[in-house]
Amino acid sequence: MSTPHQVPTYPDLVRALVDRGLLNGRWRQVFEAVPRSRFVPADVWRQLPDRCEPVVGTEAWLALVNSDEPVITQLDDGAEGGPGIATSSNSMPSMVARMLGLLDVGDGMRVLEIGTGTGYVAALLCERLGDDLVHSVELDPVVARQAADALARAGYRPHLRVGDGEQPWPGLGPVDRLISTCALRYVPYGLLRQVRPGGVVVAPLAREFWSGALVQLRVQDDGTAVGPFRGGATYMPMRAHRVPDLHEVRGRGRARASGLDPARLLDLGFALFAGARLPGVRLVHKDTDEGVQVWVTREDGGGATAVTGQEVWQYGPGFLWEEIERVWWEYESAGRPGAEQFGLTVTDRGQQVWLRDPREVIRPTRA
Repeated sequence: MSTPHQVPTYPDLVRALVDRGLLNGRWRQVFEAVPRSRFVPADVWRQLPDRCEPVVGTEAWLALVNSDEPVITQLDDGAEGGPGIATSSNSMPSMVARMLGLLDVGDGMRVLEIGTGTGYVAALLCERLGDDLVHSVELDPVVARQAADALARAGYRPHLRVGDGEQPWPGLGPVDRLISTCALRYVPYGLLRQVRPGGVVVAPLAREFWSGALVQLRVQDDGTAVGPFRGGATYMPMRAHRVPDLHEVRGRGRARASGLDPARLLDLGFALFAGARLPGVRLVHKDTDEGVQVWVTREDGGGATAVTGQEVWQYGPGFLWEEIERVWWEYESAGRPGAEQFGLTVTDRGQQVWLRDPREVIRPTRA
């Protein structure tokens, strides 16, 4: 005889995060006090590898909301009849817990959140710090209004603003902490100017060489920011930071044997290294029965595609796959450093990735 299906509950989710070491005592109390379901609308989607699937029925809705999965809350920027691409979500609770832990907030600190989304992170910050210390900005006016309503119903009233989070908040003054809940292609220097010296910035970066990576920066007295990468993180990009996955490829294809299994390119440490050595090269991938398939392109029209166990096909000018193989052997020679050994420095002139020490900047290779 079959047993009834047990729908997970929010306390189950919080206990799972505690068991994984993602919530300490104070943050556990905060998460317990702020149910995720208060900030998830009725119409949502589950993200599948190739599409977003509508969630139908109360039980399925609860099962998703009380799981450690992202909940898609908007498609196609809210437009009707679009291709069904996720453009807003309630993030994975484990990722939210990781980011809030890295933010290292203390009593009395002012926090700025870039990307209000559903309002869930703002509510957690309000529960931890108090409404008056939390500021959150959202570009999409519909999303912002829904978040404001959800926050008010839950009893929270942070400072909310509709606008471009990349631009300074007029009259806000310096904050102690800044957290971005949308992915950035780069860390805008203007954001650093919103943070006092000694303050912390936590943000996911959507890097061109396939990888999403979390960075934790500390703002220096001279206005620059330096800090380590803290593992992988996949977030929807800030609208102003969206770019196509791949460049347009030009030229006929030519085959050659592959000296490198493309699956090796999907190590986050290598992706950070290669992204610094080969700026502007984009890589995407998908799983196959035998391993993976990758596509790499460059803005000059050069490109390549490789499948585990098969030949490489190259297109357009140059020899992009050979360049990637060369960078892989450089990475091998450096000891295959893990992602946690890399870091980022952001100045008014741009940003640089370094390995093990901020003085050891990884310079671009010549094409």
